Order: sequence, then C-alpha cells, then structure tokens
Amino acid sequence: MLKHSTILKKDSVETIAIGSFDGIHLGHRQLIDKLGQHGALFVIDKDQANLTPGIKRSEVAGYPCMFYHFLKVKNLSGAEFVALLKKEFIHLKKIVVGYDFHFGHRRSCNISDLKALFDGVVEVVDEFTFEGVSIHSSTIRDFLKEGKIIEANRFLGREYAISGDIIKGQGLGKTELVPTLNLRVLEYLIPKEGVYASRTRIGKITYDSISFIGKRVSTDGEFSVETHILGEEIEVVSGSVELFFVSYLRENKKFESLSALKAQISEDIVLAREKLSATV
Repeated sequence: MLKHSTILKKDSVETIAIGSFDGIHLGHRQLIDKLGQHGALFVIDKDQANLTPGIKRSEVAGYPCMFYHFLKVKNLSGAEFVALLKKEFIHLKKIVVGYDFHFGHRRSCNISDLKALFDGVVEVVDEFTFEGVSIHSSTIRDFLKEGKIIEANRFLGREYAISGDIIKGQGLGKTELVPTLNLRVLEYLIPKEGVYASRTRIGKITYDSISFIGKRVSTDGEFSVETHILGEEIEVVSGSVELFFVSYLRENKKFESLSALKAQISEDIVLAREKLSATV
C-alpha cells in the first residue's frame, strides 16, 4: 500500500474520512483508499482500551490522524459539526463516510443531512463484508475477547498486535521453565487469557514466539503478558516490544508442579511452530 505523509498540516488537508478508526480494519480501508494525496482521518476518539491506540493509527493507516474527543463533539448540532470541520480544514473539498454514518447531537443527522450542510463532495462507502458478515470494530473486539484470533485477523487484514515496555518478571522462566520477555501493556485491548502462537518484534527484527496472557495461576497468581522467542537466545532487552498474535493455542490452566508446566510448555512450543509455519 502506498504510504502518505502522516504529518500533513491541517491547512493542506483537502479530503477527510470520518470515524473512530479503531483497529484500521478492512472496512476502514475502503474509506482510507478514497483519501488521495491530501487526505487525513478525522478520528472521533473515546476513552477505552483500543485495538489501535492513539498515533499508532497514523502508522497503520498511512495517513495523518486528527483526533477529536467524543465528549467535545457529541453535543454539537449537525450544522455545528459541519461548521467545525470547515473551520478546522479551511481547504476541505471532500468528506468520506461509511454507509451508516450519523452525526450531530444524539446521532440525529444522517448522510442526507451531511450532503445538505456541506458544500463540497460527500462520498459514501458501501457496507464491506467478509464471508457475508459486516466488518466492525465491535465484532473484532468480541473475537479477541473470545480468543478467536484467526477471525479477528481476517477482519483486520493483518495480525492483531499490541505494544508494551519490558519489565522485570518473577525470574522463574529462565531458571525453571523457558526464558520470557515480560511486558507492561497500556491502552491496548488485551485478548483472552491463554497461550498463543505469536511473532515478537524487537527493534527491526521479528521473531517467531509463543506468548502467554493471564494470571500465573501455577505460580504467583499475578497477571502477566509474556513471550518466549523460539529458537533464539535474546540478550537483555529494554524499551518497547511489539507482539503479533497468530493463533490461539489453549486456555490458561493451573499445574500442580513446575515440571508439569514445563512439559506443557514444550508441547505448546511444538504446536506454535506448526501454526507459525502454516501462516508465513
């Protein structure tokens, strides 16, 4: 996909696409593809754990994102909302919206109202479906909460990813089990507890990995997000690491001994390698 500048100034913007754009999924791509050279995303943001937090949306979308909190626009009338758009983007010529777009106080205005209020072009993108199912961020959220990673990735058009900073773990991995990188993850929606085939990006290198999310019920009971790099000995790592989810392997469960847990991890690694080799 052609990447555009993600630092475009507001007075250079000629086309905007309006939405939450959380996840930048295949449905969002239909809007983004209409933006052209001087386009930007008008992102109506809410306080919630995101599929794609903050400025990360610009990186994934390949376009600049202009963020406006929902609380600042929810009480505007339709006319006031359009007036805001024209004030913010003085050279605005085109607005791109989805087929179900509503705006104004209590979502009282629809696409017909937008066309009446805006003196430029309004382009409406039809519903986008995958195997007969309409693609929405809410559906992807449900998939992730249920551990349906393959389905979530199909709707996203990419592997779901989270980022986190390396933190100190409990120390058992390297000495008793397998060495892991422990992550502190903020803002992102965390998938269902369990074990996953994954990929881990450290700097510019991406490694095959197996990852765990959940309470460490077999040891200290603390919640953790941790990943084991397959077939590589990684030196001390600091800073941010990106974790890509490929396939859900199994539920989180309690083991009566560390040796039993280690045996299960060995089985998990074999299965993870199979899943990862099948999705290269």
